[in-house]
Amino acid sequence: MNITREQVENAVKSKGYRWFEKRDYNLNIVGIRNSSFDDKITNKFDDLITVSYKVNNKWLFKAYNATTDPGKYYSENLLNKNGVAILVPDQYLGSHKIGPHGRSRYTALRQAKPLRVYRDKNKDQIFDLVEENIQEGIFWINIHRATKWGTSKQIDKWSAGCQVIASNSDFEEFMNLCHTSAKIWGDSFTYTLIESDDVK
Repeated sequence: MNITREQVENAVKSKGYRWFEKRDYNLNIVGIRNSSFDDKITNKFDDLITVSYKVNNKWLFKAYNATTDPGKYYSENLLNKNGVAILVPDQYLGSHKIGPHGRSRYTALRQAKPLRVYRDKNKDQIFDLVEENIQEGIFWINIHRATKWGTSKQIDKWSAGCQVIASNSDFEEFMNLCHTSAKIWGDSFTYTLIESDDVK
């Protein structure tokens, strides 16, 4: 997806969501789910996680190849009896904090407030994104990296519902921005998830 910062800002504002534009490093972290696959499981990093922020009153924009969906493995090998988790598009104010992720305990953005997820358990390779399948709670829908080295091409076991950046170097850059932001604004990050169809 080739998307500009202005398009992301317009899409977020068009939904009535908050857009942070006061002073430096007030991060707008926006995931963009690729709408072009009709909810089919691709097992690829075909989404984006974007960051829009100001430095010295000038807008800067980062767009990282990522997934906002779980991979094929956990869609077939369920960790929860109700089904695999797919984050519901929305704006989640103050939803994440800096903290350890997973068994390796490396630093990522860790879910800190309840989020809404769809649950899909029929293993038919299509996400069932319907209202009656929604649950809300702390499910550890973190924002983290895939591989520790290089860039991952397939999701596989990297996501059971988390928002995952494919490249380790991209993720390190992302976390550096988060650490800088936390020193100014505090350790609380809003995550917004929209669809690529929302971006005009």
